Amino acid sequence: MKKKEEVTVRRRSDSINSEVPVEGGSTSSSEQNANDSEDDSGISDQSNPEISTLVIINDHSGTHTKYADENPGLFKNFIQIFFPFLIAGAGMMLAGILLDYVQHLKVFVEVSELFILVPALLGLKGNLEMTLASRLSTSANLGNMDTCKDRWLLTWGNLSLIQGQALVVALVATLTSIMLSGIGGQHLYATHILLIGGSSMSAACLASAILSSLMIVIVLLSRPLQIDPDNVATPIAASLGDLVTLCILSGISYGLYRVKGKLLNVHVSYSILLLFVDETVVISSILCGVLLILIPFWLCLAYYNTTTRSVLYSGWIPVLSAMLISSIGGFILSKTVSVFPGIAIYSPIINGIGGNLAAVQASRISTHLHKGSNANAKSTDYKYKWNGICGTFWKGYHTKTSILLLIMVVPGSSLFLVLIHYIKAGHTTLSALFFISYLIVAIMQVAILLIFTDWMVHFIFWRLSLDPDNIAIPFITALGDFLGTGLLAGAFHILWLVGDRDSDVGD
Repeated sequence: MKKKEEVTVRRRSDSINSEVPVEGGSTSSSEQNANDSEDDSGISDQSNPEISTLVIINDHSGTHTKYADENPGLFKNFIQIFFPFLIAGAGMMLAGILLDYVQHLKVFVEVSELFILVPALLGLKGNLEMTLASRLSTSANLGNMDTCKDRWLLTWGNLSLIQGQALVVALVATLTSIMLSGIGGQHLYATHILLIGGSSMSAACLASAILSSLMIVIVLLSRPLQIDPDNVATPIAASLGDLVTLCILSGISYGLYRVKGKLLNVHVSYSILLLFVDETVVISSILCGVLLILIPFWLCLAYYNTTTRSVLYSGWIPVLSAMLISSIGGFILSKTVSVFPGIAIYSPIINGIGGNLAAVQASRISTHLHKGSNANAKSTDYKYKWNGICGTFWKGYHTKTSILLLIMVVPGSSLFLVLIHYIKAGHTTLSALFFISYLIVAIMQVAILLIFTDWMVHFIFWRLSLDPDNIAIPFITALGDFLGTGLLAGAFHILWLVGDRDSDVGD
């Protein structure tokens, strides 16, 4: 029978010695009195960087901790966040370069619905991978992945869940892109509809298998390396998610488009069957049919796993709502890219960076609240307290991290702008006016997202007893896509109006 007790351990910066619990997990009376007085005064131990909350488990194997040192310090947070942020930004930059390239492919030119699909599908896939990373990070920080049994249960349950969710959201994203195309007055063809459906669902299935496995490995490796997975897993999920999904989507859609007329020449035995049939339609229909059949299979596996069953009930509304918001951003992108081709390479970068930084903050706040809930903390740090718009950057437990994340926008965005200019990618010259305009838009986007994140996680989800790990990130990243695309389109418009009318800005 395991016995779990909470112990407050004081760590001094000038000494490696610390006050430790006596055998059995109990503390001395003087220390207990001090802790009681601090609790009664409403002062949070977590607000003091020299104090860490530990959960001590006493069993036959000995005494060990489940989690410790929730706030590792500003510098350590900077190191843990900034380098994954650079990796994430590099992935988003590559995704932007790829999007700038594929916009000229014949399949993207003739099947314009693919451009509306791209932001929605990338946003959906990113949401699924980031919510997975957030859930696993919280579980790891709470010590729920310390045994092989727990790790295996979480692994196969989440892999099944993500596969089922990915196929569903890919199907919905396809239908939404088709609907928005119809609203925009574009003529719809059955061949295009099947091609989009087969491409999006296949890309979602393959990308989910790759990215989910990678997220699980990253979270498992973070614990022994003493790295907070909240700082690492979410940015990498955001960056690689866009790049991998876009790469697979463009490859499959291009292949399905190019296969037309090929089978008749290669497989003569099937020529009679395919004489009056479009090969693209046949293969796309088979892909859609097989993947649709797999949806209930994956969802049933997730349902019979106790660690993911609740997500099947609570995880759909935020993801699908986020898809609608992202689709609006995709509609803006599809209309803007025909006037300003230069926006294609920058859209994934600004959307990814903003959603990435805000998702890191959401994951950190969620873990902090879960730890306080488990510890039955009396401090207001753990309650659904929101300090107002200015409070996000002025006061509160997560203020320093918010400022740190906002500051990262300037060097990160500047680096990626210079790299894009250096490798001569895209259609836009890096003028001083464009550089300043882009930074202003990026700072505005991230500031709004951080304020929205702080308010939504504390005041909405936690107050309503909803798990932010499953709900917050989809809304945050979708708003990031909408704000990023909308503000960037506005910046390109303003640059055009004030006189930057070179052919590389607006063709």
